[in-house]
Amino acid sequence: MTKVYIGVGTNVDREKHTHAALNELFLLDNQIRVSPIYECAPVGFDSEAFYNFVVELTTTQKLTDFSHELRKIEVKWGRSEEAKKFQDRSLDLDILLFGDEISPHSPTVPREDIFKYPFVIQPLFDLVPDLVIPNDGRRVKEIWQKMDNLESLIEVDFVY
Repeated sequence: MTKVYIGVGTNVDREKHTHAALNELFLLDNQIRVSPIYECAPVGFDSEAFYNFVVELTTTQKLTDFSHELRKIEVKWGRSEEAKKFQDRSLDLDILLFGDEISPHSPTVPREDIFKYPFVIQPLFDLVPDLVIPNDGRRVKEIWQKMDNLESLIEVDFVY
């Protein structure tokens, strides 16, 4: 079994797609753990605010197969097959970490967003502050401690 951390984001019908993500990921592993949900402004374009959070689950699938499974879920819930990086998202499911696996090719793990964005590192920190990032050697809390703009996140009171 491989422990996986998935970054989830949505800024289109956020409550609906947050519930959809949780339900779909629960079908993959009924022992998921979920971070708090944070609201934050979009990065790289002007639009509605996002809900972002991280889900921990385990899988027996290989990285590429698991990635395809997540893509099918995104498309099922309205994400365009041709979706670009900086645009609205009904549902965005990004593999942040896939066990100790290191992959420089798509999907890239560890995902670089861990080191760049408060809306990724904060919920990851909430779940596993002492987890060591493969190929980096630092713990999540060490990256979190150096992250700028954490105060821009607003924790959402969300009923699962």
